[in-house]
Amino acid sequence: MRPENYEARRQPPSHEYELNIGPNHPGIEGNYAFKLRLHGDEVIEGRADAGYLHRGFEKLMEGRLWIQNLAITPRICVPDPVPMEIAYCLAVEDLCGLEVPPRAQWLRVLQAELSRLAAHLFTFGGHAATTGMYTPMFWGIADRDLILDLFEELCGGRVYHIYNIPGGVRRDMPPGFIERVSSTIDYLESRLPDYDNLMFRNRVFVKRATGVGAISQEQALDWAVTGPNLRATGLAFDVRRDDPYLVYDQLDFDVVTEDAGDAWARALVRRKELFESIKIIRQVLARLPDIDGPIRCPIPNPLAWNVPAGSTYVRMESSKGELSWYVVSNGGEKPYRTHVRGPSQMHAVQVLEKLSVGCRIEDVAQTMFSLDACPPEVDR
Repeated sequence: MRPENYEARRQPPSHEYELNIGPNHPGIEGNYAFKLRLHGDEVIEGRADAGYLHRGFEKLMEGRLWIQNLAITPRICVPDPVPMEIAYCLAVEDLCGLEVPPRAQWLRVLQAELSRLAAHLFTFGGHAATTGMYTPMFWGIADRDLILDLFEELCGGRVYHIYNIPGGVRRDMPPGFIERVSSTIDYLESRLPDYDNLMFRNRVFVKRATGVGAISQEQALDWAVTGPNLRATGLAFDVRRDDPYLVYDQLDFDVVTEDAGDAWARALVRRKELFESIKIIRQVLARLPDIDGPIRCPIPNPLAWNVPAGSTYVRMESSKGELSWYVVSNGGEKPYRTHVRGPSQMHAVQVLEKLSVGCRIEDVAQTMFSLDACPPEVDR
Protein backbone atom coordinates (compact mmCIF):
# COMPACT_ATOMS: atom_id res chain seq x y z
CA MET A 1 0.00 0.00 0.00
CA ARG A 2 1.32 3.42 -0.92
CA PRO A 3 1.87 5.91 1.93
CA GLU A 4 -0.67 8.36 0.57
CA ASN A 5 -3.35 5.69 0.90
CA TYR A 6 -2.85 5.27 4.64
CA GLU A 7 -5.66 6.66 6.71
CA ALA A 8 -4.72 8.27 10.00
CA ARG A 9 -6.50 6.69 12.92
CA ARG A 10 -6.82 8.39 16.23
CA GLN A 11 -6.07 6.06 19.13
CA PRO A 12 -7.90 6.50 22.41
CA PRO A 13 -5.74 8.24 25.03
CA SER A 14 -3.85 5.89 27.34
CA HIS A 15 -1.32 6.25 30.13
CA GLU A 16 -0.07 2.71 29.62
CA TYR A 17 3.11 1.95 27.73
CA GLU A 18 5.63 -0.84 27.31
CA LEU A 19 9.31 -0.83 28.26
CA ASN A 20 12.02 -3.40 27.63
CA ILE A 21 14.72 -3.89 30.27
CA GLY A 22 17.62 -5.77 28.69
CA PRO A 23 18.87 -7.90 27.12
CA ASN A 24 21.88 -5.71 27.96
CA HIS A 25 21.25 -3.90 31.22
CA PRO A 26 23.41 -3.17 34.30
CA GLY A 27 20.64 -4.52 36.54
CA ILE A 28 21.00 -8.03 35.12
CA GLU A 29 23.81 -10.60 35.56
CA GLY A 30 24.10 -11.41 31.87
CA ASN A 31 21.96 -11.17 28.76
CA TYR A 32 18.36 -11.33 29.89
CA ALA A 33 15.32 -9.27 28.99
CA PHE A 34 12.34 -8.27 31.08
CA LYS A 35 9.34 -6.76 29.29
CA LEU A 36 7.26 -4.35 31.34
CA ARG A 37 3.83 -2.85 30.87
CA LEU A 38 3.48 0.31 32.92
CA HIS A 39 0.90 2.84 33.96
CA GLY A 40 2.86 5.96 34.68
CA ASP A 41 5.76 4.84 36.88
CA GLU A 42 4.02 1.71 38.18
CA VAL A 43 4.47 -1.75 36.68
CA ILE A 44 1.18 -3.48 35.94
CA GLU A 45 2.69 -6.51 34.20
CA GLY A 46 6.15 -8.03 33.88
CA ARG A 47 7.17 -10.82 31.53
CA ALA A 48 10.52 -12.59 31.56
CA ASP A 49 12.13 -13.00 28.15
CA ALA A 50 14.96 -15.52 28.42
CA GLY A 51 16.87 -17.42 25.76
CA TYR A 52 19.62 -14.98 24.82
CA LEU A 53 22.26 -17.26 26.38
CA HIS A 54 20.78 -20.61 25.43
CA ARG A 55 23.61 -23.00 24.54
CA GLY A 56 21.87 -26.34 24.89
CA PHE A 57 24.22 -27.66 27.56
CA GLU A 58 21.94 -30.47 28.71
CA LYS A 59 21.70 -31.84 25.17
CA LEU A 60 25.40 -31.30 24.51
CA MET A 61 26.24 -33.45 27.52
CA GLU A 62 24.39 -36.39 26.03
CA GLY A 63 26.89 -36.45 23.15
CA ARG A 64 30.04 -36.25 25.26
CA LEU A 65 31.91 -38.68 27.48
CA TRP A 66 31.23 -38.50 31.19
CA ILE A 67 34.65 -36.97 31.82
CA GLN A 68 34.34 -34.46 28.97
CA ASN A 69 31.22 -32.93 30.52
CA LEU A 70 33.36 -31.52 33.32
CA ALA A 71 34.32 -28.71 30.93
CA ILE A 72 30.64 -27.82 30.43
CA THR A 73 29.27 -27.86 33.97
CA PRO A 74 30.96 -24.68 35.35
CA ARG A 75 29.75 -22.65 32.36
CA ILE A 76 26.12 -23.11 33.37
CA CYS A 77 26.44 -20.50 36.15
CA VAL A 78 29.44 -18.25 35.68
CA PRO A 79 29.29 -16.21 38.96
CA ASP A 80 29.18 -19.40 41.09
CA PRO A 81 30.53 -22.32 39.00
CA VAL A 82 31.83 -24.62 41.75
CA PRO A 83 28.47 -26.09 42.90
CA MET A 84 27.74 -27.11 39.29
CA GLU A 85 30.98 -29.09 39.16
CA ILE A 86 30.50 -30.72 42.54
CA ALA A 87 26.83 -31.63 41.98
CA TYR A 88 27.60 -33.29 38.64
CA CYS A 89 30.43 -35.28 40.24
CA LEU A 90 28.15 -36.30 43.13
CA ALA A 91 25.64 -37.65 40.60
CA VAL A 92 28.25 -39.71 38.70
CA GLU A 93 29.71 -40.97 41.98
CA ASP A 94 26.27 -42.07 43.14
CA LEU A 95 25.64 -43.96 39.89
CA CYS A 96 29.02 -45.70 40.14
CA GLY A 97 29.03 -46.24 43.89
CA LEU A 98 32.33 -44.40 44.27
CA GLU A 99 33.64 -43.60 47.75
CA VAL A 100 35.29 -40.18 47.70
CA PRO A 101 38.35 -39.97 50.01
CA PRO A 102 37.94 -37.72 53.07
CA ARG A 103 40.67 -35.29 52.02
CA ALA A 104 38.95 -34.70 48.68
CA GLN A 105 35.66 -33.98 50.44
CA TRP A 106 37.28 -31.35 52.66
CA LEU A 107 38.95 -29.77 49.63
CA ARG A 108 35.58 -29.60 47.88
CA VAL A 109 34.04 -27.80 50.85
CA LEU A 110 36.92 -25.32 50.84
CA GLN A 111 36.37 -24.62 47.17
CA ALA A 112 32.58 -24.35 47.54
CA GLU A 113 32.78 -21.81 50.37
CA LEU A 114 35.38 -19.71 48.59
CA SER A 115 33.05 -19.67 45.59
CA ARG A 116 30.15 -18.59 47.84
CA LEU A 117 32.25 -15.69 49.15
CA ALA A 118 33.14 -14.59 45.61
CA ALA A 119 29.53 -14.84 44.42
CA HIS A 120 28.13 -12.82 47.33
CA LEU A 121 30.74 -10.08 46.87
CA PHE A 122 29.75 -9.90 43.21
CA THR A 123 26.07 -9.63 44.14
CA PHE A 124 26.73 -6.87 46.70
CA GLY A 125 28.27 -4.70 44.04
CA GLY A 126 25.47 -5.24 41.55
CA HIS A 127 22.73 -4.64 44.10
CA ALA A 128 24.33 -1.42 45.31
CA ALA A 129 24.79 -0.18 41.74
CA THR A 130 21.06 -0.48 41.04
CA THR A 131 20.49 2.15 43.74
CA GLY A 132 23.15 4.49 42.36
CA MET A 133 26.02 3.40 44.63
CA TYR A 134 29.04 2.40 42.55
CA THR A 135 31.85 2.29 45.13
CA PRO A 136 30.59 -1.00 46.68
CA MET A 137 30.53 -2.45 43.16
CA PHE A 138 34.19 -1.55 42.62
CA TRP A 139 35.10 -2.88 46.06
CA GLY A 140 33.20 -6.12 45.55
CA ILE A 141 34.84 -6.86 42.21
CA ALA A 142 38.31 -6.03 43.57
CA ASP A 143 37.90 -8.20 46.68
CA ARG A 144 36.39 -11.00 44.61
CA ASP A 145 39.54 -10.97 42.48
CA LEU A 146 41.58 -11.99 45.52
CA ILE A 147 39.53 -15.18 45.73
CA LEU A 148 39.92 -15.77 42.00
CA ASP A 149 43.69 -15.52 42.54
CA LEU A 150 43.41 -18.42 45.00
CA PHE A 151 41.37 -20.44 42.49
CA GLU A 152 44.00 -19.81 39.82
CA GLU A 153 46.70 -21.12 42.14
CA LEU A 154 44.70 -24.16 43.21
CA CYS A 155 43.01 -25.10 39.95
CA GLY A 156 44.81 -23.28 37.16
CA GLY A 157 41.67 -21.34 36.21
CA ARG A 158 40.20 -18.19 37.71
CA VAL A 159 36.58 -18.62 36.61
CA TYR A 160 36.15 -22.08 35.11
CA HIS A 161 38.08 -24.30 37.50
CA ILE A 162 37.32 -27.87 36.37
CA TYR A 163 38.94 -28.95 39.62
CA ASN A 164 36.49 -31.66 40.62
CA ILE A 165 36.33 -35.03 38.89
CA PRO A 166 34.20 -38.08 39.69
CA GLY A 167 35.96 -39.75 42.60
CA GLY A 168 37.66 -36.68 44.04
CA VAL A 169 39.69 -33.69 42.85
CA ARG A 170 42.41 -33.25 40.22
CA ARG A 171 45.26 -32.21 42.46
CA ASP A 172 46.18 -31.31 46.03
CA MET A 173 46.94 -27.88 47.42
CA PRO A 174 50.28 -26.30 46.50
CA PRO A 175 52.78 -25.59 49.31
CA GLY A 176 51.81 -22.62 51.46
CA PHE A 177 48.25 -22.52 50.11
CA ILE A 178 46.62 -22.81 53.54
CA GLU A 179 48.53 -19.75 54.75
CA ARG A 180 47.54 -17.75 51.67
CA VAL A 181 43.87 -18.67 52.04
CA SER A 182 44.00 -17.77 55.73
CA SER A 183 45.59 -14.41 54.96
CA THR A 184 42.99 -13.65 52.28
CA ILE A 185 39.96 -14.41 54.43
CA ASP A 186 41.49 -12.43 57.31
CA TYR A 187 41.71 -9.47 54.96
CA LEU A 188 38.16 -9.98 53.66
CA GLU A 189 36.84 -10.17 57.21
CA SER A 190 38.60 -6.91 58.02
CA ARG A 191 36.83 -5.34 55.05
CA LEU A 192 33.32 -6.19 56.24
CA PRO A 193 33.03 -3.11 58.51
CA ASP A 194 33.85 -0.96 55.46
CA TYR A 195 30.99 -2.58 53.52
CA ASP A 196 28.73 -2.04 56.52
CA ASN A 197 29.56 1.66 56.77
CA LEU A 198 29.30 2.34 53.06
CA MET A 199 26.35 0.14 52.14
CA PHE A 200 24.49 -1.55 54.97
CA ARG A 201 24.39 1.53 57.22
CA ASN A 202 23.84 3.88 54.31
CA ARG A 203 20.43 5.50 54.81
CA VAL A 204 19.91 5.84 51.07
CA PHE A 205 20.46 2.15 50.41
CA VAL A 206 18.46 1.04 53.45
CA LYS A 207 15.50 3.21 52.48
CA ARG A 208 15.64 2.17 48.83
CA ALA A 209 15.80 -1.55 49.67
CA THR A 210 13.31 -1.68 52.54
CA GLY A 211 9.87 -2.90 51.48
CA VAL A 212 10.90 -3.53 47.86
CA GLY A 213 10.09 -6.94 46.36
CA ALA A 214 8.70 -8.34 49.59
CA ILE A 215 7.90 -12.08 49.72
CA SER A 216 5.98 -13.76 52.52
CA GLN A 217 7.08 -17.16 53.75
CA GLU A 218 3.92 -18.74 52.36
CA GLN A 219 4.53 -17.19 48.95
CA ALA A 220 8.16 -18.30 49.01
CA LEU A 221 7.15 -21.92 49.54
CA ASP A 222 4.42 -21.72 46.88
CA TRP A 223 6.83 -20.20 44.35
CA ALA A 224 9.68 -22.68 45.03
CA VAL A 225 11.99 -20.00 46.40
CA THR A 226 15.21 -21.39 47.90
CA GLY A 227 18.53 -20.29 49.36
CA PRO A 228 19.10 -16.79 50.78
CA ASN A 229 15.83 -15.58 49.24
CA LEU A 230 13.92 -18.18 51.25
CA ARG A 231 15.90 -17.60 54.43
CA ALA A 232 15.13 -13.88 54.13
CA THR A 233 11.48 -14.77 54.85
CA GLY A 234 12.40 -16.33 58.22
CA LEU A 235 12.60 -20.01 57.25
CA ALA A 236 15.90 -21.52 58.39
CA PHE A 237 16.43 -24.10 55.66
CA ASP A 238 19.85 -24.83 54.22
CA VAL A 239 20.69 -28.04 52.35
CA ARG A 240 24.16 -28.02 53.89
CA ARG A 241 22.59 -28.49 57.33
CA ASP A 242 19.23 -30.12 56.65
CA ASP A 243 20.38 -32.67 54.04
CA PRO A 244 24.16 -32.62 54.53
CA TYR A 245 26.60 -33.79 51.88
CA LEU A 246 30.41 -33.94 51.75
CA VAL A 247 31.52 -33.13 55.35
CA TYR A 248 29.09 -30.34 56.22
CA ASP A 249 27.69 -32.44 59.07
CA GLN A 250 31.10 -32.11 60.76
CA LEU A 251 31.17 -28.32 60.55
CA ASP A 252 29.80 -25.69 62.89
CA PHE A 253 27.91 -22.85 61.22
CA ASP A 254 24.65 -20.96 61.66
CA VAL A 255 21.80 -20.74 59.16
CA VAL A 256 21.19 -17.01 58.83
CA THR A 257 17.62 -15.72 58.56
CA GLU A 258 15.72 -12.45 58.35
CA ASP A 259 11.97 -11.92 58.57
CA ALA A 260 10.96 -9.08 56.24
CA GLY A 261 11.40 -11.00 52.96
CA ASP A 262 12.22 -7.82 51.01
CA ALA A 263 15.32 -6.69 49.10
CA TRP A 264 16.85 -5.33 52.31
CA ALA A 265 16.38 -8.65 54.12
CA ARG A 266 17.90 -10.57 51.21
CA ALA A 267 20.94 -8.28 51.22
CA LEU A 268 21.35 -8.74 54.99
CA VAL A 269 21.21 -12.54 54.73
CA ARG A 270 24.01 -12.55 52.15
CA ARG A 271 26.05 -10.10 54.23
CA LYS A 272 25.81 -12.36 57.28
CA GLU A 273 26.51 -15.47 55.21
CA LEU A 274 29.92 -14.02 54.37
CA PHE A 275 30.88 -14.37 58.00
CA GLU A 276 29.51 -17.93 58.16
CA SER A 277 31.49 -18.96 55.07
CA ILE A 278 34.65 -17.47 56.58
CA LYS A 279 33.94 -19.47 59.73
CA ILE A 280 33.56 -22.68 57.70
CA ILE A 281 36.75 -22.01 55.73
CA ARG A 282 38.74 -21.56 58.95
CA GLN A 283 37.47 -24.90 60.24
CA VAL A 284 38.47 -26.60 56.99
CA LEU A 285 41.94 -25.04 57.07
CA ALA A 286 42.39 -26.24 60.65
CA ARG A 287 41.41 -29.81 59.77
CA LEU A 288 43.17 -30.31 56.43
CA PRO A 289 46.74 -30.73 57.79
CA ASP A 290 45.56 -33.71 59.89
CA ILE A 291 43.71 -35.44 57.05
CA ASP A 292 46.11 -37.52 55.02
CA GLY A 293 45.38 -39.91 52.21
CA PRO A 294 44.54 -39.79 48.53
CA ILE A 295 42.65 -36.95 46.85
CA ARG A 296 40.64 -39.26 44.57
CA CYS A 297 39.61 -42.88 44.40
CA PRO A 298 40.49 -45.18 41.47
CA ILE A 299 38.19 -44.90 38.46
CA PRO A 300 38.11 -46.78 35.14
CA ASN A 301 39.74 -45.37 32.02
CA PRO A 302 37.75 -42.12 31.64
CA LEU A 303 37.92 -42.38 27.83
CA ALA A 304 36.17 -45.76 27.93
CA TRP A 305 34.03 -45.47 31.05
CA ASN A 306 30.68 -47.25 30.92
CA VAL A 307 28.78 -45.87 33.89
CA PRO A 308 26.31 -48.43 35.33
CA ALA A 309 22.71 -48.02 34.18
CA GLY A 310 20.42 -46.15 36.51
CA SER A 311 19.25 -42.69 37.50
CA THR A 312 20.03 -40.38 40.38
CA TYR A 313 18.93 -37.06 41.81
CA VAL A 314 21.37 -35.02 43.89
CA ARG A 315 21.08 -31.60 45.44
CA MET A 316 23.33 -29.12 47.19
CA GLU A 317 23.33 -25.51 48.34
CA SER A 318 24.75 -22.91 45.99
CA SER A 319 25.11 -19.20 46.75
CA LYS A 320 21.85 -18.59 44.88
CA GLY A 321 19.78 -21.40 46.37
CA GLU A 322 19.14 -25.11 46.03
CA LEU A 323 20.85 -26.68 43.03
CA SER A 324 19.79 -30.13 41.78
CA TRP A 325 20.97 -32.50 39.07
CA TYR A 326 19.01 -35.40 37.60
CA VAL A 327 21.26 -37.75 35.65
CA VAL A 328 20.31 -40.94 33.79
CA SER A 329 22.75 -43.56 32.48
CA ASN A 330 21.88 -46.41 30.11
CA GLY A 331 25.14 -48.18 30.89
CA GLY A 332 27.11 -46.43 28.16
CA GLU A 333 30.08 -44.10 28.02
CA LYS A 334 27.87 -40.99 27.70
CA PRO A 335 24.93 -39.74 29.78
CA TYR A 336 21.53 -40.75 28.47
CA ARG A 337 19.92 -37.66 30.05
CA THR A 338 20.99 -34.78 32.26
CA HIS A 339 18.77 -32.10 33.73
CA VAL A 340 19.78 -29.15 35.87
CA ARG A 341 17.26 -27.58 38.23
CA GLY A 342 18.90 -24.40 39.41
CA PRO A 343 17.43 -21.79 41.74
CA SER A 344 17.48 -19.07 39.08
CA GLN A 345 14.85 -20.90 37.03
CA MET A 346 12.31 -19.92 39.66
CA HIS A 347 13.80 -16.66 40.92
CA ALA A 348 14.39 -15.04 37.50
CA VAL A 349 11.10 -16.07 35.91
CA GLN A 350 8.00 -16.70 37.99
CA VAL A 351 9.16 -14.94 41.17
CA LEU A 352 10.41 -11.86 39.34
CA GLU A 353 7.24 -11.65 37.25
CA LYS A 354 5.06 -11.74 40.36
CA LEU A 355 7.17 -9.26 42.35
CA SER A 356 7.29 -6.74 39.52
CA VAL A 357 3.52 -6.13 39.59
CA GLY A 358 2.88 -2.97 41.57
CA CYS A 359 6.59 -2.14 41.66
CA ARG A 360 7.85 1.30 40.66
CA ILE A 361 10.00 1.42 37.58
CA GLU A 362 13.10 2.58 39.47
CA ASP A 363 12.95 -0.49 41.74
CA VAL A 364 12.71 -3.16 39.03
CA ALA A 365 16.47 -3.51 38.55
CA GLN A 366 17.01 -3.63 42.32
CA THR A 367 14.43 -6.38 42.68
CA MET A 368 16.13 -8.40 39.96
CA PHE A 369 19.56 -8.14 41.57
CA SER A 370 18.26 -8.74 45.10
CA LEU A 371 17.00 -12.14 43.91
CA ASP A 372 20.55 -12.90 42.67
CA ALA A 373 19.37 -14.79 39.60
CA CYS A 374 21.82 -16.07 37.00
CA PRO A 375 20.54 -15.83 33.37
CA PRO A 376 23.07 -18.38 31.99
CA GLU A 377 21.65 -20.88 34.47
CA VAL A 378 18.09 -20.14 33.31
CA ASP A 379 18.97 -20.60 29.64
CA ARG A 380 21.52 -23.41 30.00
